[in-house]
Amino acid sequence: MNRILLLLACALLCFSCSKDDGPDIMIDPGDNNSNNNNSNNNNNDNPGETNFQACENGMAGIYACDGYDLLGWISINEFGSQSANDIWGWTDPMTSKEYALIGLNDGTAFVDISDTENLVYLGRLPTATTSSSWRDIKVYNDHAFVVAEAGGHGMQVFDLTQLRNVTSPPVVFSTDANFTGFGNAHNIVINEDSGYAYAVGTQRDDAYFGGAHFINVQDPINPTADGGLAINGYSHDANVITYNGPDAEHVGKEIYVGANETNVVVVDVSDKANPANLSTINYSNRAYTHQGWFTEDHKYLIVGDELDEINFLFNSRTLIFDMTDMDNPVLHTTYLGPTSAIDHNGYVKGDEYFLANYTAGMRVLDISAIDSQTITETGFFDTYPVNNSAQFSGVWSVYPYFDSGKIIISDINSGLFVVQRSN
Repeated sequence: MNRILLLLACALLCFSCSKDDGPDIMIDPGDNNSNNNNSNNNNNDNPGETNFQACENGMAGIYACDGYDLLGWISINEFGSQSANDIWGWTDPMTSKEYALIGLNDGTAFVDISDTENLVYLGRLPTATTSSSWRDIKVYNDHAFVVAEAGGHGMQVFDLTQLRNVTSPPVVFSTDANFTGFGNAHNIVINEDSGYAYAVGTQRDDAYFGGAHFINVQDPINPTADGGLAINGYSHDANVITYNGPDAEHVGKEIYVGANETNVVVVDVSDKANPANLSTINYSNRAYTHQGWFTEDHKYLIVGDELDEINFLFNSRTLIFDMTDMDNPVLHTTYLGPTSAIDHNGYVKGDEYFLANYTAGMRVLDISAIDSQTITETGFFDTYPVNNSAQFSGVWSVYPYFDSGKIIISDINSGLFVVQRSN
C-alpha cells in the first residue's frame, strides 16, 4: 500500500508541474479553491482587517492553537492568487517596519505587518515568466531574491526600500535586476556573511546537474555567476553557513549542506572553483530528504524527510544529526510529533525550532535540551482546521526572525497569517 501511495503522489506531481521539482506539494486546484472559500472560513477579504483572535482554551477562533495568538490574516483571495508557497521577512533598517514577503503561484506579495491592527498589502512582483506552485524568496542587503520552478524564470532581484514609499496600495512592482544564468530553480539560499546566493534544484541536465549555482550578490543589482556544485547531483534545498562550531578544523569555512533527495551532503564551498565534499549523511527509512537547518551553535543539523510520513506511516519525523565531526556526522536523536502530518520547512531561532508541518500548522519545538536528546513541543498554531492528515495542504513555511516576536506563516490554501506568542 505504501508503494502505491508513493506512486500516486509522484504521478500527481508530474501532472501538476513539468519542471524538475521535488514533491513539495501536489495541489488539487479544485480542492485548493474549495479551501480558499470554505475551509478557513474567516470571511475577511477586506484590506487592513486584522482578525485578532487570542488563543483561549486551545482555540483562536476556528484555529486550534497552543500558546500563540492570531494577530492578523490576509486571504489568498485578497492577493488575487490561487495558492501560496514560500515566505520570508524583512525589517527596514531605517524605519524598523516589518514586512512579510510571501510567494504566490503567480508572483511575490509584500505586506506591511508593522501595525497588526492594519495589515497593509502593498503590492506584488509578478512572476518573471509563467505561474508555478514553487517559488522561493530570500533577503540580503535590503533586496529580495526570488526564484521559481517556472521555465526561464531566473532570479528576480527587488529593492525592498521601494516599500517605504507606496502611497496607493496595492501596486504592481517591477524587478530591479533579473539574473538569467539558469532557468527554473526550486530554491535559493543566501549566506549573508559571504554575500553569496545558491540557486538549487535547477534543471537536472544543466551545467551543475541541478546542484547549486554560486552567485555573487554583494552588489545586489549586479549579480554575477561564480561557478557551481555539480559533484553531488540535484539539491532540493540547502543551508549555507560560515561555520563556527565545535569542529576546529572547519571553523571559518563556508559550508554547504544540501538536502539531496536521498541523502544530505556536506561540502566546503569556501573556494568556489574547487568545492570539496566533507561527508554524506544517510539514515534509515529514507523517502525524500527535503531540508536541513543548523542549530545556532552549529553543533547539530535538524533534517526533515518529506515523504516518510506517507511511505512509512510515521508521525511527523524530525532527525537530528550531531555535526561535532563534520567529516563524520552521526544521528543524534529522532523526534516524532503528535500528528501524522507531513513536515516541511523548519528554522532555528535560539533554543526553538519552528516547523512548517503542513496540515498540522506551525509547530514550535524546544531544543534547549537537545544535548540530552530531549525535544519537546511547546506550542503550535494550526492554520488548517480541516484535519492533520498526511497530505500536501496547509502551512508551507514559517519565518520566526522578527525582533518584535511576530511570526509569519504561509498557508498554501489560505494565505498569510501573523501570529505571536501569547502573553
